[in-house]
Amino acid sequence: MSFSCSSECFSDLLSGGGDYSPEYSSDLESRPPDVEEAIAGLLEDERDLFRISSSRSDHHQRRPIDASVRAESVAWILKVQRYYGFQPLTAYLSVNYFDRFLHSHHLPKINGWPLQLLSVACLSLAAKMEEPLVPLLFNLQVEDAKFIFEPKNIQRMELLVLRVLDWKLRSITPFCYLRFFALKIDPTGNYTDFISSRATEIILSTNQERSFLECRPSCLAAAVIICAANYLPKFSSISAGQHAESWCHGLINKDEIMSCHKLIRQIALNNIWRKVSPHLRIMYCEDDQKFILHEENADN
Repeated sequence: MSFSCSSECFSDLLSGGGDYSPEYSSDLESRPPDVEEAIAGLLEDERDLFRISSSRSDHHQRRPIDASVRAESVAWILKVQRYYGFQPLTAYLSVNYFDRFLHSHHLPKINGWPLQLLSVACLSLAAKMEEPLVPLLFNLQVEDAKFIFEPKNIQRMELLVLRVLDWKLRSITPFCYLRFFALKIDPTGNYTDFISSRATEIILSTNQERSFLECRPSCLAAAVIICAANYLPKFSSISAGQHAESWCHGLINKDEIMSCHKLIRQIALNNIWRKVSPHLRIMYCEDDQKFILHEENADN
């Protein structure tokens, strides 16, 4: 379906004004050479950003979009990432911009063409940040895009996203920690490539789940590294509660890591069981400290 908008069509969507300058956070650059010190710095920055974000959330609550609508937008971003062979970080940042924008800005509609336009704009911005070669804006709209936008309208949406995000496109992500955590599990380095690669796949799979939005990048990274390592018999006994807390001298929240780890396992098991029956769900029983199989009412 071809969709073209006039300037009037964007009057509500692109509302707001004011002067702004291209400032963005560069926390991931100019780090000290010592790895431990660099990770400690990242964790401190992450905690500060998380505290600021939580404070803003208390004052600027937006009506969240439907989980299935968000999942559809994220799924499209991931399909385009695979189509062009973009880095996993590009897809992650696209979703990061998407969620941050919706958290701070009201769209006239929370489904349909505004979300598709936002998805294209966020993917384009992330690709420009991370990819050496970026497709033309028109060519970026592949993989069954529901609406096709003119490049000038995508560019206007990009400017709105930049303004809403205060031009801060560099983010602390789980990818910042993967190699460091993988080496904590396997100091020899023999399995770190496999663990990091598998962890990357898990991170991308969690992007479609809104439940992970509250997980801090470091905690999500620790949880997925443990999940990835558990695929190897050599590291199958490693657990979130016993190991991850010691990796960074207590700066990581053990309870949050365990929560992320349980959520990852629960979603993975649900995906397996739903192939058997769409009415089966895995639920975690706090009393018994284990996962149980639950059958949903087919009428619900």
